[in-house]
Amino acid sequence: MLLIICPNCGSRDESEFTYGGQAHVPYPEDPYALTDREWAEYLFYRDNDRGLFAERWCHSLGCRKWFNAVRDTVTYDFAGVYPMGQPRPATFEGATGR
Repeated sequence: MLLIICPNCGSRDESEFTYGGQAHVPYPEDPYALTDREWAEYLFYRDNDRGLFAERWCHSLGCRKWFNAVRDTVTYDFAGVYPMGQPRPATFEGATGR
C-alpha cells in the first residue's frame, strides 16, 4: 500500500486520496476565444513523462483539501508535497507538469 503525505494531516493510506491530474495547468485567459481544438487540448491533453511529475491530489477522506505533489511515475515514490497555489519548489524544477 502506498503512503501519501497530506500537508495538513500527515501520512495516510492511498485509499484516502483522489488523484486530480497534472498540476500547474493554467486556465485559458479567454476561454471563449479558443477553437474547439484548443479547448479540447486544454481539457484533455496532458504531459505523460517518465520520472518526476507534478500532480494534484485531494485528501478526500480526511481534511478534504487539495494539494500538489511531485511523484516519480516510474517508482510511484512521492518526492514532496506543497500547498495549492504555491509554485513548484525549486528543488523540483526538473519535474514535468508545466
